[in-house]
Amino acid sequence: MSGALLLLLHSLRRARTLVLAMGALLGAFQVVLILVARSIQRTGGFEQLVNLLPTFAREMMGPSLASFMSFAGIVCLGYFHLSVIGSLLALSIALATVPTSEIETGFIDLILSRPLARHWIVTRTIVATLLCLAAVLCLMMTGTLAGLYGLARTNAVWPSARLIGSLALNLGLLMLCWAGIAAAIGSASRRRSVAGAFAGLLALAAFLLDYIGRLWQTAEKAAWLSPFRYYNPMDLVMGKPLPGKNLAILGGIAVVGFAMAYVLFAKRDISR
Repeated sequence: MSGALLLLLHSLRRARTLVLAMGALLGAFQVVLILVARSIQRTGGFEQLVNLLPTFAREMMGPSLASFMSFAGIVCLGYFHLSVIGSLLALSIALATVPTSEIETGFIDLILSRPLARHWIVTRTIVATLLCLAAVLCLMMTGTLAGLYGLARTNAVWPSARLIGSLALNLGLLMLCWAGIAAAIGSASRRRSVAGAFAGLLALAAFLLDYIGRLWQTAEKAAWLSPFRYYNPMDLVMGKPLPGKNLAILGGIAVVGFAMAYVLFAKRDISR
């Protein structure tokens, strides 16, 4: 077995508990949302919820309010709830900054004592990140499907499989985009904590920029800089198709970030 494959398996073994636990929790969250949606539908509470919202909130959400305040809308919430996005962001940054941790702890010396080229360190990180994110998203979709088939009422309008798949794909590319950014930052950092904190603050700033840009026309001119601008789950819930442009931009940012990680890691001094 090659050294690169052994390194990948080692990384996956180290991350498996976190990945499986997070996937199980987020999958269970999808089931809970279905229970919530079923309860609201049973009592006819969707219209009451709309009426309880203040006028400015209804005007801000516009036509998307009717789509969101429905059984399918509540089910889809599990793919763009802030807790879900935040936890997946943390996982993506943690996985992408593993090489920085290996340099900090001195484990990189043991890795490179074998005949292994440096670029395999970054390649391993990319593959491990892809596999772990895919595993979590698959567990989330499994929770959604299991909840729908086991708990949804027969008269409920389910979100289509295409909608769920589109939400998961767009969310996965958003996370991969931030993993690429974190990998580039980590390849230029001496401490994993610094790299993770900087990537996290950058993600928070980008999220706030996108949020303000949606409310304030002046800030909208700069909102295109935020990767979150290219994840519009409410448009998907309203029935709009998944924009290929958004996927291309997020994928492009991820590619550029990982390419920078290759270059920076190849040139850096790995001594502690």
